[in-house]
Amino acid sequence: MHIEDGILSPQAWGTWYAISAVFMVPGIKEIKKRAKENLYYKPFLAMMGVAVFVISCMHIPVPVTGSCSHPCGTALAAIVVGPWATGVISAIVLFFQAIFLGHGGITTIGANTFSMGISASILGYVCWKVLRYFKLPIWLAGGVAGFVGDIVTYLVAALELAISLHGHVPLMKQWMIFFLGYGPTQLPLAIAEGVFTALVLQAMVKRRPDLLPGVLRKEVAK
Repeated sequence: MHIEDGILSPQAWGTWYAISAVFMVPGIKEIKKRAKENLYYKPFLAMMGVAVFVISCMHIPVPVTGSCSHPCGTALAAIVVGPWATGVISAIVLFFQAIFLGHGGITTIGANTFSMGISASILGYVCWKVLRYFKLPIWLAGGVAGFVGDIVTYLVAALELAISLHGHVPLMKQWMIFFLGYGPTQLPLAIAEGVFTALVLQAMVKRRPDLLPGVLRKEVAK
C-alpha cells in the first residue's frame, strides 16, 4: 500500500496531499474534544499511533509497481480513538516511516494517508457502527470492520495508482489489475487483521473497558 516516491506525478501527489489535508481539520477537532472528555485519551492516542506504526511496518513485496502489501491497523484505531483522529495519527506514522525506514515516500504521504488513514478508517468505522446498530457481538463487528478496512486500503491504493499510471488502458481495467496484484498476499492479511481486531477489542472489553469510547463503554457496563 505504501506507494513510493517517483511513482505518482506531481499533479497526482499534490492533489492527494490537498484532499488528505481537508480531513486533518476534523481530525484535530476530534482529538481536542475527546482529550477534554477523557484524561486517558492523549496517551492512548499515542499508543494507538505506535500500534499503527508497528503493524503497518510488516510489509511484503507484491507485483505492483512501487508498492507493497501489509496489515494496517487503522480500522481498529478508528473504533477506539475515532476515525478522524486516526487520519491524523496515520499521517504522522507515514511521515516517520518514510523518513526513518524508507517505507513509502515524502511526496506520497498524502496518497498513502488517504488510502490507509482516511478511507480505511472511515469505512471500517461505518461498518463497525452498522453492525453494532444491529446488535452483533463486539468481536464480530470489530473483526468485520478490521477486514473491510484492510481491503478498502488496497482498493483505494490501487485506484490511486491506476489514475496515475493507466495510460491507454481503461481506468477500471487497470484498477482491477493493480488490486489483483495485491490479492494473493493481502487477502490472508486482511483475514488476519480481522481476527486481530476482534481479539483486541474483546480483550479491552474484559480488561480495560475504561479505555473504550464513551458509547461502547456504556454498552459494556450494562
